[in-house]
Amino acid sequence: MRRLVSYWVAGAIFALTGCSGAEPDGDSPAGAAPGAPGVAATWSNAQKFAIGSSYEAYDKNGQFSETSATAPISKVWFSVGQDRITEVMWGLIHEAQIREIRILLAGPHGVVEPSDHTISLAGGDRPTSPTPPLVQAYPEIASQIRVTTFVDPDRDVLLVQVTAEQALPDGYRVFAYLDPALGNTGSGDRSRIVDNGIHAEDGDAHLFVRVSGEAPGLATTGYVGASDGLIDLADGAVDEVYESAPEPGNIAGIVALENAALVAEESEPNEFEATLLIGFGDTFDAAKSNASASAAQPVTEISQKYSDQWTGYLASLSELPALADASGDAGALAQMSAINLKIMEDKTYAGALIASLSNPWGETAPADQPQTGYKAVWPRDFFQVASAFLAMGDAETALASYRYFPMVQVTDSTPGNAGATGWFLQKTHVDGEIEWVAVQKDQTAMPILLGWKLWKAGVISDEEMAESYQSMLKPAADFLVQGGRPDIMWNTEFEPSLGYTQQERWEEQEGYSPSTIAAVVSGLVVAADLAERFGDDQDVQRYLAAADELEATLEAWVFTTDGALGDGAYFIRISGNQDPNDNAPLGDNNGRPGLPKDQIVDGGFLELVRYGVRAW
Repeated sequence: MRRLVSYWVAGAIFALTGCSGAEPDGDSPAGAAPGAPGVAATWSNAQKFAIGSSYEAYDKNGQFSETSATAPISKVWFSVGQDRITEVMWGLIHEAQIREIRILLAGPHGVVEPSDHTISLAGGDRPTSPTPPLVQAYPEIASQIRVTTFVDPDRDVLLVQVTAEQALPDGYRVFAYLDPALGNTGSGDRSRIVDNGIHAEDGDAHLFVRVSGEAPGLATTGYVGASDGLIDLADGAVDEVYESAPEPGNIAGIVALENAALVAEESEPNEFEATLLIGFGDTFDAAKSNASASAAQPVTEISQKYSDQWTGYLASLSELPALADASGDAGALAQMSAINLKIMEDKTYAGALIASLSNPWGETAPADQPQTGYKAVWPRDFFQVASAFLAMGDAETALASYRYFPMVQVTDSTPGNAGATGWFLQKTHVDGEIEWVAVQKDQTAMPILLGWKLWKAGVISDEEMAESYQSMLKPAADFLVQGGRPDIMWNTEFEPSLGYTQQERWEEQEGYSPSTIAAVVSGLVVAADLAERFGDDQDVQRYLAAADELEATLEAWVFTTDGALGDGAYFIRISGNQDPNDNAPLGDNNGRPGLPKDQIVDGGFLELVRYGVRAW
């Protein structure tokens, strides 16, 4: 067995105090990196192979607080792409603080590209814990590097373990490349070396990077595309070392990962193992304190607690064993799916479920302004995920999700609203901040469906449902039946009518959609059931009559009998009028002219079966 006497890894992205750098330009401080502000910042590719965060329990009131069983609450999330860690979030779930972290192997001829990147589904405690090991293989030098990422469940700290079990040939070294995006932007970061660590900031978002050992190592910081170290690594070494990036910009840097001292027993001296710790906070002191506290603990204790809390969560899911038995893969997919869904909940606003931990087309999306991407609340996705929690036996999260819904329903007190109420906002931040305001009627029907499901399952009491029906669900059902013109932000011209939606499931077209109509019919039917239970007899008949009208006219509105595809008889995706056979073009979108409606189909008509509006 090998024994590590001491090992180190440089904190992350900046030069050590006292290192000599290139001559600064003009009046720049000594050791300051040139090239500010760097190239224009973007986000990361949205293709994710794994995501991670700590499991946190609710308190007795269904919230995250100091009295939660897992307190203190860690508010760090990360994702892993094919060959790197991408978009580390801290604070609210949409607030990115790091764009990417890459582990690089450099030799005499520069950076060596691995022949293969593998995200192991079995290693690193997966599928019972989201600690995805990224294995980078270099067969030409008979080496591989394993990068394992996880979160301290008691602090706002990301940990990255880097190991190489085979000896590296002489002249080869391992580096980390880190690109911050503090404050959910990539264009306003500053950096400095302080207290034997690395401090970066943008406004009230701070990170402090330190190492698992005591001795510091080679690191440099600079501006992306100019002085961040990547170009410098062309010869396999970092020659230009900078102490700070004092001007706001798109910063990144290189750090060497290697051991200061390693006593080899039955091993080669070039083997190494290192842990990078990145603490977050709203001040420098908070970020530094978090990173230092995690560094004071054995990393194995932190990773074990992280894993144990997720294992405990899986054990609490009463219906998961049945899903695992049906999966055909010993439950791996069911367990990892349950964990991934729970990861996508904010930890300040309990029950706030986002659509995805990614930015669509992120590598082309400018990062000069904050954006949520898919890390936001859509009631449609929200309903599906909350229903999944109920199906796998996590009634607590499903209930917390339902109780969150009033934050995103349009009322007279919604900021900027001067129009119709009762409908649910298209897209919001998890704190309720409004982002998109188109009316999507399926997203107004789905909260009714979720409330009814939870009530029928006994998760919500009659008393709570009676109040919720009057305050939230009845206004939603009334909007589905009678409409009302919205008047919020840009949305002032839409004229709602029964079954007609401003946007359908794909958020691109208005009209009559089988997918939307399926949700509206079901939402009105269950609203009638609730109305009957809670004494609104007049509403019972009104809701059922509207549902019956939609059901009876469904095929006449959205089923073509003279289409251009197949035998000409099929459900079309959407129609702007009540004639599915007129071949009228849909609206232009995504930079393309609209095609005739009978040439556009999707799987949305299957919602008619899922909601019981049509038999399979």
